[in-house]
Amino acid sequence: MSRNTKGLTERYPAQLIVPIIDLLSVVAGSLLAYWLRFESFHLHERFVLAIAIISLFVLLLNSLLGAYVRWRVTRISTLLARLVMVWLIVGILATSIIYFADAAERYSRLWVGMSLVFSLMMAGGVRVLAQLVLRQVRLKGRARRSVFLVGPGNHLINIARGMRASPGEGYSIAGVERLIDIPNEAFLERLVRRVTSSDAREVWICLPLEMGSVVRSIFYALRNHTAEVRFIPDFRDMLLLNHQISEVAGHYAIDLSVTPMDGMARIIKRTEDIVVGGLISLLILPVCLAIAVAIKLTSPGPVLFKQYRTGANGKQFRVYKFRSMRVHNEKDSQVTQATKGDSRITPIGAFLRRTSLDELPQFFNVLQGRMSIVGPRPHALAHNEYYQDMVESYMRRHKVKPGITGWAQVNGFRGETDTLEKMEKRVEYDLWYIDNWSIWLDFRIIFLTILKGFVNKNAY
Repeated sequence: MSRNTKGLTERYPAQLIVPIIDLLSVVAGSLLAYWLRFESFHLHERFVLAIAIISLFVLLLNSLLGAYVRWRVTRISTLLARLVMVWLIVGILATSIIYFADAAERYSRLWVGMSLVFSLMMAGGVRVLAQLVLRQVRLKGRARRSVFLVGPGNHLINIARGMRASPGEGYSIAGVERLIDIPNEAFLERLVRRVTSSDAREVWICLPLEMGSVVRSIFYALRNHTAEVRFIPDFRDMLLLNHQISEVAGHYAIDLSVTPMDGMARIIKRTEDIVVGGLISLLILPVCLAIAVAIKLTSPGPVLFKQYRTGANGKQFRVYKFRSMRVHNEKDSQVTQATKGDSRITPIGAFLRRTSLDELPQFFNVLQGRMSIVGPRPHALAHNEYYQDMVESYMRRHKVKPGITGWAQVNGFRGETDTLEKMEKRVEYDLWYIDNWSIWLDFRIIFLTILKGFVNKNAY
């Protein structure tokens, strides 16, 4: 192992270097934009003030979004996604301040735009270059962190496989101590000696949750050791949702099933729904009026079909759809899914369901804040009661607002769920979406929904 390379990355961590890079990127990008716009590098003091404010926003938002931590295990795509999000927010804030301060005549909008674009390209380019260089260095066996593993053999094998599958993260095994039973004093003394002789930088305690007392004894045994100690619990038999470490009431907690739509993520998601949903609502208004007239002329009954569904955190709400069936009453309050050739469906209703146009009124649900454009599709209440005990973690799909389209739908799990396997797959995709949510995943799903079209053979 190259001690010089390792010492360099630890002596100058990302939390220290990257903010400086971002600051220099903003200054350099603003100077370049000023030269292109005014053919001079002699900045007026008001532009210096603007650069200072933009720099402050960039550093503050990057810190709040965690863009300066966990670089070793964060993918380049994730780093760039966070960076673009930060610069978009900074652009909105900067232009808003200029507008409300009535200073539009004193600042060039072209300069502001070019400054943000140039600085984004510089900051992003440095991130990509740094990650690529560090990855190549680690693949060559340098700048790696040696890890000593402690735990049951089967769990250690899974940990080792994960390390081999992610060589770019730069971890290597310095030693292994298999745990078969509750450790005694002899085991703990041997462990300390082996960790010391291995010169490991980290010790990973890999145990199932029910062996929490053992974690404490191992941690205490290593109290005089300078290696970093991590607890990696075994969750293989548990379906987790947005799992992470948090601090509640002054205590650290392992979150097993929590919503990702909290804090800044909640604001971003709602902004996305208002902006995108508002634009789409304006565009589809003429289509909705035409559909309403067609329904009224071809079938007696209301234009809209309203039904209670389960929303975020289990709260019920009324979902709106264009009525596609003849008015009828279900027996014993049952909800029967539409099937192929269903006699209840009107001719215009068959077209609406096949093209998903019957779901257009749900954009009003989005503007109300009861639904999102992207999320798990809302099921009838009767279906929730039926499947919640048959499909593991079924109700966890209600950790977020239901959506007009979703990850399950763009992957082919749309329409009738006439088998338990189909519902299990739909729930699997819904939970994957919740656990991996990002605004970029939302845009990807929206793009795939448009690309694949609204017509689907499974919708009837």
